[in-house]
Amino acid sequence: MNNVFDQYEVWFVTGAQLLYGGDAVIAVDAHSNEMVNGLNESGKLPVKVVYKGTANSSKEVETVFKAANNDEKCIGVITWMHTFSPAKMWIHGLQQLKKPLLHLHTQFNKEIPWDTMDMDFMNLNQSAHGDREFGHICTRMRIRRKVVVGHWKEEDTLHKIAVWMRVCAGWADSQDMLIIRFGDQMNNVAVTDGDKVEAEQRMGYHVDYCPVSELMEYHKEIKNEDVDALVATYFKEYDHDASLEDKSTEAYQKVWNAAKAELAMRAILKAKGAKGFTTNFDDLGDIEYNGFDQIPGLASQRLMAEGYGFGAEGDWKSAALYRTVWVMNQGLPRGCSFLEDYTLNFDGANSSILQSHMLEICPLIAANKPRLEVHFLGIGIRKSQTARLVFTSKTGAGCTATVVDMGNRFRLIVNDVECIEITDLGSSFDRLVDFLCQSFHGGTDLAPAITHTIRMIETQGYQEADMVMISDFEMMPIDKELSAHIRHIKENQTKIYALSMGEEPKQSYLDICDKYWEVLPARGDTPDDGK
Repeated sequence: MNNVFDQYEVWFVTGAQLLYGGDAVIAVDAHSNEMVNGLNESGKLPVKVVYKGTANSSKEVETVFKAANNDEKCIGVITWMHTFSPAKMWIHGLQQLKKPLLHLHTQFNKEIPWDTMDMDFMNLNQSAHGDREFGHICTRMRIRRKVVVGHWKEEDTLHKIAVWMRVCAGWADSQDMLIIRFGDQMNNVAVTDGDKVEAEQRMGYHVDYCPVSELMEYHKEIKNEDVDALVATYFKEYDHDASLEDKSTEAYQKVWNAAKAELAMRAILKAKGAKGFTTNFDDLGDIEYNGFDQIPGLASQRLMAEGYGFGAEGDWKSAALYRTVWVMNQGLPRGCSFLEDYTLNFDGANSSILQSHMLEICPLIAANKPRLEVHFLGIGIRKSQTARLVFTSKTGAGCTATVVDMGNRFRLIVNDVECIEITDLGSSFDRLVDFLCQSFHGGTDLAPAITHTIRMIETQGYQEADMVMISDFEMMPIDKELSAHIRHIKENQTKIYALSMGEEPKQSYLDICDKYWEVLPARGDTPDDGK
């Protein structure tokens, strides 16, 4: 993958004046060149800094700022006042500037040379004076800018400049951002909708509707040999059960279908020059002729990892924001992903929230190599088995962000978070039972948990373990492939037990148990004597 920052540069403009003579101008230019070289050689900045000379007059300021506006590679301007630079000479240039601005309040020398300092030195090195003057005119003109204070060699100063550069890159990328909506918003949902005209005016997002029928035209042109090649790539890149490669199984067919969907989406996104997309699980094309068998979750996961923005259920604002975050995040270790808030865990100062989604979580946040698995997804017009990447996310400091349309303005909401490992649901059996007795009015897919348990039982150190299932078992029946795995571990003397907490459990799960107990939470019954 190419480094997205390589196509960009940030301009460095030094403020001075001719009052102090030609020698001062030469010294200012030499110091500026040395600083820019030092910034670039520090290894801390993601974007190249280009020195654009010293501005000594209003005309020179206006000329360089107009040039910055018209240069596609320039994504921002850093200004620094080496000497006292009269602020009125910056007015016309600041009125013209359309690119992000960083005011670097620094100076060439780090310390005052008390033993050799004279008035000439003080006139030449007036950053404290010049930057104050520049700050005043920017504030008076209500110029939006980033101010960084500190010596240009210090780690903290470089870090702040680097963060600003990443934001500039995200801003520049959004100026020609096309988001494609495959289908519309999910019906009756407010937060995913918004004013697309205002979004393009304010943030650069251009959002187009694309009928799924057009996507299906690309889908039907995908060649089988290309699908086979992509499936082989999946098996090479991701952990998976060997049985998944059996072409006679339903699971293999689901992986194959997911690969074809990915190739179709890649083709149409490339053809349209889009940087992001949305899907809707109620709009998947005609399955009898040429439709998706379920939402293209695996495709969305892999496309996000490569930088395509994604939003679920038509959420084009989230798709655009993810693309921007991905650009800003390049080269950082923890990655980024589309996520939704799901379930709260209230525990005083240790309260937390579970963020997830049905399928479309980006593997860039995976702590380990993702696993390719096939499981049932019981939502939308196609309730069926489907392929996805399964993994545990990285831990550590992060942030969550969203863009919402408040009717008369957009609002960017950002929250610092700490990503933590999942802990036990409760410290006692009673608390666990109480939690599981709650109704969340959603679907449950026990197959991933059973599949993972079987893998553990088949590894060294767990061969003598038994399996205990606790659920309402109100879900789709066990499929044939999973049933075969269960029979295999039972042949090796693994015992299976269950605590059933639903009023209408699916009998196929209870039939595999050596013994099970039933709790009827609606009546507060206690477990019976077992079956």
